[in-house]
Amino acid sequence: MNTNQNKVVEFEDLGVKEYQPSWDYQEKLMKAIIDTKIKNRDLPAEQHITTSNHFLLVEHPHVYTLGKSGHEENMLAGIDQLKEIDATFVKVNRGGDITYHGYGQIVGYPILDLENFFTDIHKYMRNLEEVIIRTINEYGLKGERSPGETGVWLDVGKPYARKICAMGVKASRWVTLHGFALNINTDMRYFEYIVPCGIKDKQVTSLKRELERELTPEEMIDIKAKIRKHFADVFEAELTFKETHTID
Repeated sequence: MNTNQNKVVEFEDLGVKEYQPSWDYQEKLMKAIIDTKIKNRDLPAEQHITTSNHFLLVEHPHVYTLGKSGHEENMLAGIDQLKEIDATFVKVNRGGDITYHGYGQIVGYPILDLENFFTDIHKYMRNLEEVIIRTINEYGLKGERSPGETGVWLDVGKPYARKICAMGVKASRWVTLHGFALNINTDMRYFEYIVPCGIKDKQVTSLKRELERELTPEEMIDIKAKIRKHFADVFEAELTFKETHTID
């Protein structure tokens, strides 16, 4: 356990960014944290360097990502079809199966040294779900957990159960990577080209579909503010703001 716990999390809104440079940026932040932890192993506790924490929000152009435990057959579109719908396909090192990222979806990437908080991946996943549950509750939606399935769902246990937020993470030396994808104004037709998260018998949904209206750009900004607030509350963290810069 880190004897010099740091619960300050540096927040950064990346705006709209392609998937690959966003992933590369996560990896860069993760490596810096891990490098610090490796240095600390050779230092007495009182000389340990404090590790940093980061939380990124971003919107990606159309992309399908397949987790390391996923199955390629859940990608229903071929190369030509991907070109037609202006989408790309990327294999990633997170857990989980296939998912879609696109415009109108808020993607969150916490790069945390969990030794600053708690060393429990299960608790970390439940905390991420709690952040989204509290966020969509402010719009009158009752988000729930589905036994044995990650993410945030609506109407769990009913024939019309549907997922509104997908999650998939990786952790190395207790440092997290990847995160969640909350559907807001997402074009849900893009989910027709995959078996979302490898689950064939359940649907996906969005805030737009549930509220039966498009959310305004101002509301999108407000949703991000709500996510930040609930993230700080759930993780008992202090968020600081980093000015957005070009990462690609």
